[in-house]
Amino acid sequence: MNKKMVASVSMLLLPWLTVPFLGKSFFRFLPAATFVNLFITVLSVIANRKKWYINKNPLFPNVPIVFTYILGPHFIATLWMFKLTYGSFLKYLVANIVFDWINAFPFAGMWKRMGFFKFKNMSPSMYWCITVFLAIVIYGYQYTVEKVVRNVKAS
Repeated sequence: MNKKMVASVSMLLLPWLTVPFLGKSFFRFLPAATFVNLFITVLSVIANRKKWYINKNPLFPNVPIVFTYILGPHFIATLWMFKLTYGSFLKYLVANIVFDWINAFPFAGMWKRMGFFKFKNMSPSMYWCITVFLAIVIYGYQYTVEKVVRNVKAS
């Protein structure tokens, strides 16, 4: 296995080592994390067709989905973001704006220098806007899920 493949597998697996520290929050916020990852997966297929960005080190070369990122850091970071900020929309939004900015700019530049990932027909700013918008959507989704669960438990 080459160095890039080891890095991809590590990116996928290392975030999962933090899951035991999430406790019950893992299951509580699983619907929102799953929902946004489904959306990001569809976006990944579209991005591949439109050449919005290039994944230069895919875990599965013939699959147009960035599984390493989606199932690793993105999924787990979504769960942690909810665990640490859910209940205060303003705190959640500010944390997401900052975290998504770091992801879209410094991290994307780092992935490019390492030869993993490169924005092509999509700017980092556009990616940042999409991820902030999705953060707002999934907060509403999680709020709705919790409201339904409370109503079911009450009846």
